[in-house]
Amino acid sequence: MKALDTNVLVRYYVQDEPRQAATAARIMSEEAALFVPKTVILELEWVLRGYYQQPTANIYAAVSHLSGLPNVILEQADAVEAAVRHYRRGIDFADALHLTASHACSELLTFDDRGYARRAAKLGLKPPVRIPAT
Repeated sequence: MKALDTNVLVRYYVQDEPRQAATAARIMSEEAALFVPKTVILELEWVLRGYYQQPTANIYAAVSHLSGLPNVILEQADAVEAAVRHYRRGIDFADALHLTASHACSELLTFDDRGYARRAAKLGLKPPVRIPAT
């Protein structure tokens, strides 16, 4: 099994470098099994949103497509897929991935973002996000 780095997936979905895009397409179609670490998915979202200014719908479509490919194995696929659903509902993707990866915990503590805690509570996401008293 081979693992993929973010730039291979960016070339595959963005198609902005023709030679690399063709190579990425060949890899995606010819390799029997490809592993994608969840950190690569996190970086893919960041690059598509930040550098390529892709809207949430396009990013959601790319990650959903990737997770549906029969030869692709996502690290913690259930957590990644749940994070993508939360992302589509308005939670920052990194925050959503942190939350879903913490599913066995009683709480996720943060100093960072009261909006994150409120949105997660409003959506009924688990574990609860809490800002500890300082």
